[in-house]
Amino acid sequence: MAGGLAAEGIRPGDRVALVFPTGEEFFDACFGALLAGAVPVPLYPPVRLGRLGEYHARTGAMLSAAGAKMLLTDRRVGSLLGESVERAGPDVVFRTLERLPAGEPPPLAGSSDDLGLVQFSSGTTVEPKPVALSHRALLAQLDVLNRHWRHIEGVSGVSWLPLYHDMGLIGCIFPAAEHGAELTLLPPELFVAKPALWLRALSRYRAEVSPAPNFAYALCVERVRDEEMEGVDLSSWRVALNGAESVAPAVLRRFVERFGRWGFRPEALSPVYGLSEAALAVTFSDLERPFETLRVGRERLAQGHAEPDEEGLELVSVGRPLPGFTVEIRDEEGTSLPEGRVGRVWIAGPSLMDGYLGRPEETARVLVDGWLDSGDLGFLSGGELYLTGRAKDVLILRGRNYRPEDVEHAVDGVDGVRTGCTAAVSWLPEGEDGERLVLFVETARELRGDAEGLVAACRERVLEATGLRPAEVVPLEPGTLPRTSSGKIRRAEALRRWSDGTLEAPDRVTPLRLLGAMARSRLALARHRRGGDE
Repeated sequence: MAGGLAAEGIRPGDRVALVFPTGEEFFDACFGALLAGAVPVPLYPPVRLGRLGEYHARTGAMLSAAGAKMLLTDRRVGSLLGESVERAGPDVVFRTLERLPAGEPPPLAGSSDDLGLVQFSSGTTVEPKPVALSHRALLAQLDVLNRHWRHIEGVSGVSWLPLYHDMGLIGCIFPAAEHGAELTLLPPELFVAKPALWLRALSRYRAEVSPAPNFAYALCVERVRDEEMEGVDLSSWRVALNGAESVAPAVLRRFVERFGRWGFRPEALSPVYGLSEAALAVTFSDLERPFETLRVGRERLAQGHAEPDEEGLELVSVGRPLPGFTVEIRDEEGTSLPEGRVGRVWIAGPSLMDGYLGRPEETARVLVDGWLDSGDLGFLSGGELYLTGRAKDVLILRGRNYRPEDVEHAVDGVDGVRTGCTAAVSWLPEGEDGERLVLFVETARELRGDAEGLVAACRERVLEATGLRPAEVVPLEPGTLPRTSSGKIRRAEALRRWSDGTLEAPDRVTPLRLLGAMARSRLALARHRRGGDE
């Protein structure tokens, strides 16, 4: 693979975009690019076929932002990528693995400070940014991760996480390769269709480590049936990391209660915190104890003070900084805050990014004197970090700040609402003097009418759980809410589309539409190869 890339003119330092499903071809492409001295840029394949127009626009923008010289893919996925490549411009070479020529790989050279990977940020609140990670930063992250579970003898893992996502690639693939561990992979679409396969794989291969976002644990509780667990033994699962999105204590408890009868231990469930700009992990919970929570007063939290209150909001600790990392809570002026005060989470550590590739001004705003402004909000208590949300996602109502996650989690159990498919935003209508709470909810496919009943039930649950009353509850068809490549809902984008009347359900995918998309892709590739000339 490295020889073929060299024969195509790829030189050390060139960026090579990788668009693959989970499979052997991804590894050939990724490690082949590294062996050629190139820089892999993992991008997500077109999985939401009803949103292909959005996919092409976003992928074309990411190819341009990364300065990719080549897009490498397989034949099946490549049949849909023509419009993405065309949008990126004539400088991007399109190749499938089958079309790479034979060649000799170049001699290995370079230093640990060279660019090793371009990993796009999640794009939850803004468009994804190209995060530049050096080989030094990647190796520092792998060392921190593997040291954390080095005491586990013969460690092995299972993962269904996408290989284009930092939690799947940097958190699973690279550590397993460096550690020499066995890692069993499932395609993410297979997990979503049948989540019991994840648990069955953990049992079958006696895996000790497996991470996942909070929604995955909720999906298992909701959809895994007892008969699917026949013969399953989860007692070997010692590290069930929960990160990449807001962690809900109710979900953690339900998962422990639901699967304890199959050997799952409470202390295995470990909330964590990290982000692309730090090459992934920043804080981990103690692997030898059950997860910790803290209840704080809602009103004081809305004012920026986390004060214990037995009847208050329950938050989950995401642990302490990993070795070599430091976490500080600072106000908007950059002044360090004491424990119990809510502010922006700043991070220092050995695996911080070099910056956003080709974006010095944006880099300067978040990297200051060796510290990273994460954009997340939280507070420290007893040295442990508690997150209260993203700064740009905070609900501002009557001059106070509230967590959108609390509103969203409140309606997860409402009949007719798709779990994890809601978005809470604060909205200031034109001409009004105060923000209003708007809640978008995707409805279950089996819902056939009674929208008024669903709206009333959502309002009641939110009021009961948070003391807030939504001004608008907007029922939506499944798949309508805009998402990031890793599946996170883009709240601000949902509000923007709703406000301008473009928040619409995805196109219905039919064989005829798919054939049309493939035909347009071929035409776009033909134009691209002619340099844009008709």
